[in-house]
Amino acid sequence: MSGIAALAEFYGISARFIGTSIALRGSVQIEMTHRILVFYGSYRSDRMGIRLARFVVAGLQARGLDVELIDAKAVGLPMLDRMYKEYKRGEAPAALEKLAGQIRDADGFVFITGEYNWGVQPGLKNLTDHFLEEWFWRPAAIASYSAGRFAGARSATAWHGTLSEMGMVVISSSLAVGPIAQTLGGEGEPIGEGGQALTRAFPRFADDLSWWIEAAKTQRQRKAPPY
Repeated sequence: MSGIAALAEFYGISARFIGTSIALRGSVQIEMTHRILVFYGSYRSDRMGIRLARFVVAGLQARGLDVELIDAKAVGLPMLDRMYKEYKRGEAPAALEKLAGQIRDADGFVFITGEYNWGVQPGLKNLTDHFLEEWFWRPAAIASYSAGRFAGARSATAWHGTLSEMGMVVISSSLAVGPIAQTLGGEGEPIGEGGQALTRAFPRFADDLSWWIEAAKTQRQRKAPPY
C-alpha cells in the first residue's frame, strides 16, 4: 500500500479525494463548514515537517473542514520590506494580494513549526510578518516538530506569544512530534509508537480548534469586533 493510500485508510477516506474534496466510506459527502489555512515554513531541500503538514491537512479534511496548505517556500515572499497594509490599494505584489485574501477568508489557522537553534523558522516568520489586521479575531493552533525528542517545543512556545500579539486566539491544545522521521512516513501517515501517540492526540487538537472557530464565528456574526 502506498503512503498516500495508507494515510487515506487511516482516516477512512478515499485516497483520490485527499487535498481536494473528502468523502466518507460509501461515497457519502461531508459538508465543508469551516475554512482553515495550514501554514508550513521550511525552505530546506530535504524537509521533514511537510509530513506533519500533510497529516494535519488530511486529518482536518476528514472531519469535513475546508483546508488548504500554505507553503511559505512555494509562496516565495521576499524578506519583509513593506507589510501588505503599507501598499496602496491595487499596488501590492500579486502573491501578497492573493495571500491576504486567503487569510481574510479563513476561519482559523494551524502553524506547523520547526525549531532552529531554540527559535522559529525564518521562512514562516517572514511570511507571517507581512500581515497584521488580516489575522485578527480568529483562532490559531500550533503543531511543532523536530528531528529529536524535544519535538520543537521551544519553537511552539515562541510562536504562542507571537501569534497572540498578532491578534489571534491561540488554543491550548497542541501537537508535538519528534523524532518526526520515526513518527510519520513520507506522505504523512502515522508509523510506529510515535505515530500511535500522535493519532491519539489529534482528536483533542482538532476538537479544540473547531470549538474556537465556531465560537469566534458566532461572536463575529453577533457583534462587530471593537477594532
